Amino acid sequence: MVEIKIDSEKCTGCGTCVDVCPVEVYELREGKSVAVNVDECIVCRTCEAQCPENAITIIE
Repeated sequence: MVEIKIDSEKCTGCGTCVDVCPVEVYELREGKSVAVNVDECIVCRTCEAQCPENAITIIE
């Protein structure tokens, strides 16, 4: 099972993770990223690599 941690202190709500995720795991809510479809995550780590604030950590 995958765990997605988003550091809300670092997240600026830029939407990069929403844009780059191939399986639509993320949504922006109240100006922050939220992982809403964690079960869909394919652990490609694109969100983790592309987040300009390094706010996302994928834990397998």
